[in-house]
Amino acid sequence: MPEGRAPSPKFIADCMLGRLAKWLRVIGYDAAYERRITDEAIIVRAWREGRILLTRDRALVRRRAVRRNGVEWVLVRSDRPEAQLEQVVLDRSLSVGPRRILSRCLICNVRTHRVKRDGVRALVPPYVLRTQKGFSRCPECERIYWRATHVDRILERLTSAAKPVRDTSAP
Repeated sequence: MPEGRAPSPKFIADCMLGRLAKWLRVIGYDAAYERRITDEAIIVRAWREGRILLTRDRALVRRRAVRRNGVEWVLVRSDRPEAQLEQVVLDRSLSVGPRRILSRCLICNVRTHRVKRDGVRALVPPYVLRTQKGFSRCPECERIYWRATHVDRILERLTSAAKPVRDTSAP
């Protein structure tokens, strides 16, 4: 990381926010998520790993352990994933841009690696190979990613909603 640049924030989403965690990964942010985790365990993990707790549970953010340990949190207002993502991007001034898109695996949450088209020729549909320029692959699960039109639409919406936030950081 270049000198003077703050590390990218890391998140942990509670059991109600799995789709939000996935969309944060789409735009390149480390977003941990476990379908079944106790309140105590998520607070401890957020504190130990320096993660921002994402929740819709008001009682959870009022817990003494959250306040005592200085766990950062965002109380997510909407039940719609697109609005949730927009809220977190704006509240945390997240950088959103094409360089970050699909730089993390949506399943494993690890950084993906760019791969050449020839390396995925037998692994993606012919139409995708013809129409897409860039591909990335997860080193853990070996899933292959490319930028589909729904990603472009969400990126366009987030970029317009967060005009002052610029894509200044590399994934």
